[in-house]
Amino acid sequence: MHSAIEAADAARTRLDLARSAPKVFRAIVGFDAAAREGLDPALVELIQIRASHLNHCAYCLHMHTNDARKAGESEDRLHMVAVWREARHFFTEKEQAALALTEAVTLVADGGVPDEVYARAAAHFDEQELAHVLSLILTINTWNRVALATGKVAGTDERR
Repeated sequence: MHSAIEAADAARTRLDLARSAPKVFRAIVGFDAAAREGLDPALVELIQIRASHLNHCAYCLHMHTNDARKAGESEDRLHMVAVWREARHFFTEKEQAALALTEAVTLVADGGVPDEVYARAAAHFDEQELAHVLSLILTINTWNRVALATGKVAGTDERR
């Protein structure tokens, strides 16, 4: 088991994408910002938290649960995101549809995005909102992969 200091030291041996490929990093930041436009901030955080659970990205999970708390999200709901199907009463139908789509897109290699999952989301979001929800799912999956590949350590929010 590594200490937090050892983990942080290990992470420093990996590249810093923002420094090493600033245009790429800025493009991801821009994609993320554009994806969130017009979406409820609470929904944005729920999507980002669920994808981060599925991708085992502790760095992003820590960051987005903190962001959700700052935005007024309840501890009860934060604890239930990972088991939302068993705790549906904590989430609206619209949030459930977004969480189901988040899971399908994040785990796309396990069976694609089922028609019923897509149809459920399309029933709760207009075309533009759905495009933004899908784009947000794509961006958090990208951020999870960046954090995991570059060894980001949970609890060291490095946003600039």
